Amino acid sequence: MLLGTALLLTGCSGGSGPGESADDANADPDSTAAQTAEPGKYRVLPDPCRSVDHGSLDAMLPGLKELDEEQLEKAYAGTAAVTYDTDRRVGCRWKVESPDATHHLSVDFERVVSYDDAVSDDERAAALYAKKETAADLPSPSQESEDPSDEPSDEPSDDSSAQVNSAKAGKGKSGKSSKSDTDGKGGEGEEDEERAESTPSQNPSQTPTTPEGLEPRTLDGLGDEAFLDDLLTQAGSSSAHRTVTVVFRTSNVIVKIEYDEQAARVGELPDSKELQDKAQELAGRLTGKFGE
Repeated sequence: MLLGTALLLTGCSGGSGPGESADDANADPDSTAAQTAEPGKYRVLPDPCRSVDHGSLDAMLPGLKELDEEQLEKAYAGTAAVTYDTDRRVGCRWKVESPDATHHLSVDFERVVSYDDAVSDDERAAALYAKKETAADLPSPSQESEDPSDEPSDEPSDDSSAQVNSAKAGKGKSGKSSKSDTDGKGGEGEEDEERAESTPSQNPSQTPTTPEGLEPRTLDGLGDEAFLDDLLTQAGSSSAHRTVTVVFRTSNVIVKIEYDEQAARVGELPDSKELQDKAQELAGRLTGKFGE
């Protein structure tokens, strides 16, 4: 009788080793080896209204020089954006008027957190950044300069080749209709490609344009990835309004800078290069703050 009891106990206890449950013994080695995705580099966001130094504000908002001391102090302080979770998103905005133009500047910081253990904060931030870049509808880089078929040829071309070359001559880098066409008109398909946000002037000579080489594009050397957008709007008899936007991602934080100028007089166009240069310079300074 004692021998039978001993055998019964031995049979019941032989399924698992010390400290190991039956489930642990049968677990898939690959699943137990899986690790939770790493959190993002940044856990907090800087104060946006203090992130832009006075020197940058002086350069980007020339009307500051004409304010008295009390107004200047208020203008420097900016206006904080209304957000409901300052650990995740913050922003600030400045506006200054001058006899020549009105300038707006805004900065927005978004800290991305992934709630999926299989997706890191950085991966989630990269996906959100990609959506923003896609929404900006940046023009594709021109391949014309690398296409041997575009080189001048002494051989006479047929009608179809002449039409292709003519079409290319009427397009800018972005592949959209050039506003300097001699007849002042583009094909219907080309007109449909124009950005929906742009409202062309009734005067063809004042139709919104971006100078060659300054078209919306991706940027190198700014965070992990970045792009720049440039939009000039002008309707009827109103003055021109240009907005330059720089968006960049550094680890799990996405930064957006909007810098715009509205000319005080009709017929004057805000300088694209000047606005772009100042916006990119500020972006470079902000990346340094995240590196501190």
